[in-house]
Amino acid sequence: MGEFLGVGGYARKPEGWFSWQHIVFVTALLAVTVSLAVILGKRNRQKPLRERNRVLIAAAILIDSIELFKLAVFCVRSGGVSTLLYNLPLFLCSIQLITIPLAAFSKGRVKEAALDFVLIFGMLGAVLGTYGAGQNYGAYPVISIDNVASGITHSISGFCAVYIAVSGMASMKRRNIGITYAILLGFCAAAYAVNRIVDYNYMFLMRGDGTPYDILYGIVGGSPVLYPIFVVVLFLIYIAAFYLIYFLIKRRKG
Repeated sequence: MGEFLGVGGYARKPEGWFSWQHIVFVTALLAVTVSLAVILGKRNRQKPLRERNRVLIAAAILIDSIELFKLAVFCVRSGGVSTLLYNLPLFLCSIQLITIPLAAFSKGRVKEAALDFVLIFGMLGAVLGTYGAGQNYGAYPVISIDNVASGITHSISGFCAVYIAVSGMASMKRRNIGITYAILLGFCAAAYAVNRIVDYNYMFLMRGDGTPYDILYGIVGGSPVLYPIFVVVLFLIYIAAFYLIYFLIKRRKG
């Protein structure tokens, strides 16, 4: 258990990003969670919203409970709470630690916008935070608290996105597009400010850190001005493209 939690450091060497162990682990996680999302989504699709929402409530409690347990372990390992500064929910994937509970427990337009945000970014975050997490799988063993907890929480994000889509909970109303953009831009601004204060890399706004963002970092020559701007622009383009594809599909079906 001490080795799994990394107390005193890991004796095992990391298997490495895109090692067979990494691929098998994250593929199994996503296969289980996506399949479960489809099964539950189809089963609950015709049920009242209140009953469909219970699945999101369970997911919200589970994702935050796992994250809090991981943070507690990190504090014990580091011998203090300063480690929390480097584990704030300010990555694109970890925003779901806030938006999934919002989608589960809020009402009105806030709930609609949160559901749409989870739908739009949940699966993207799940893939980037599992297959694309070179900074994690290059530094820690696959079967460790660092990667297991991260893998589960990212998979829950993907689960919620698929469940929202299959169960018909998404609103995707045009009037909420601005709120979706505001949520993202607000987190980007907070992440950039914290990065400057504590010299970290939330939202990967400072550098790629072994993730696919390294491609963009190389394209702009590591520019400290252009790189974060282009990262944010890519997020905004992704939101616009998601809405556009959704509306086109909906129009064709209609």
